[in-house]
Amino acid sequence: MSLLSVQNLSIGHEGRAILNGLNFTVNAGDYLCIVGENGSGKSTLMRTLLHLVSPIGGSIVYGDGLNASEIGYLPQQTNVQRDFPASVREIVLSGCQGRLGFRPFYNAEEKKLAEENMVRMDVARFADRSYRTLSGGQQQRVLLARALCATRKLLLLDEPVAGLDPKVTAEMYSLIRELNREGITIIMISHDIAASVRNASHILHIGSSVFFGSTDAYLMSETGRQYIVNAGEADDLIRNYGSTLPADIVSSLSETQTAGSEGGEAHAR
Repeated sequence: MSLLSVQNLSIGHEGRAILNGLNFTVNAGDYLCIVGENGSGKSTLMRTLLHLVSPIGGSIVYGDGLNASEIGYLPQQTNVQRDFPASVREIVLSGCQGRLGFRPFYNAEEKKLAEENMVRMDVARFADRSYRTLSGGQQQRVLLARALCATRKLLLLDEPVAGLDPKVTAEMYSLIRELNREGITIIMISHDIAASVRNASHILHIGSSVFFGSTDAYLMSETGRQYIVNAGEADDLIRNYGSTLPADIVSSLSETQTAGSEGGEAHAR
């Protein structure tokens, strides 16, 4: 079932489009990674999907009874937000704000939901601690718990592992995979192309070229192969995950990398 359908969408700033004619559909249970060059409009697209920014043209259609206020969102943190002087419990409970309507206070059900999501994200032991005292990885777990209070269907994550060390990054990816296996649909912006193609069911690439489709199709596409090679990720992808990738994809990546190397050598000569 379609949760989100984007049709002929144009996005940008102050009426100036940075991306036109975008079309893609996200179905229940998908894990979509949005990748592409810096400045290509990934964060602007995510904010547009959330109705935080108005589209310049086209439409965004929600399905399965979903509306924008029921989407869990984990944005990139600013330094000011990392130093926010509230307790972990208060931060997580604030994810229920969309449920309040005209009520001034959270009810017992919402408080229970916040406690459950703190347990789920393994941050319940920090419930009464100040958010600002936590490590980067612990803060991201708290923000995931907060986002889960807003939704049972769809999470939008804007570079959730930015600034985390490798161990904590791996733990965060594992958490997100588990949430997806539990039935939560994921849309995630990522600069980690190796992790994206390893975890995602679908890839949306935006930038000088646009691609939307399955991860396998992306790896076979000219857009995907060139981006992976240009990012210097082909060797790592083949070395660490080649045994889990279809042989034709490994061969395609190797051929693109070889062609790129030969072209660079010819240019140098």
